[in-house]
Amino acid sequence: MSSTAPGPAARRIFIDKQSPDAYDALVRTSEAVRKVAAGAGLDRSLVELVNLRVSQINGCAYCLHVHTRAALHAGETTQRLGVLAAWRDTEVFTPAERAALALAEATTEPAAGAAHDAAYAAARDVLTDDQVSAVIWIAVTINAFNRVSVMSRHPVRPER
Repeated sequence: MSSTAPGPAARRIFIDKQSPDAYDALVRTSEAVRKVAAGAGLDRSLVELVNLRVSQINGCAYCLHVHTRAALHAGETTQRLGVLAAWRDTEVFTPAERAALALAEATTEPAAGAAHDAAYAAARDVLTDDQVSAVIWIAVTINAFNRVSVMSRHPVRPER
């Protein structure tokens, strides 16, 4: 292989660009979910915490970049964002946020059987039915966007 041959990232297809109709449908779904979340009384900060936690689990650098900015814009603190990956070991998240994060993790890792039941039960204790549904939809849609970005290897470049 010559030194001028493209690397693996150069050979990736940006599937959002390759199949724009499918991507646009995903964007419309995300917009609908955002409205569902707002209608259920979930503030933008919680939505972004869920987006970030799911993106951490999935290792999606692009979505982490995008949703960190969105979380800061929504009023999140650097302390809370910095400890999000270890949220269970902190005291900085409310019971509703903890329930939403656990439910988002259960949605992201579907093979975890008993953990799903515990996360769902905990969520039902502190979130309304509309909020439970919204959190699951948020996790479902960010999981889809994570797959698009991870498989396309969307780049994250240094900011100026």
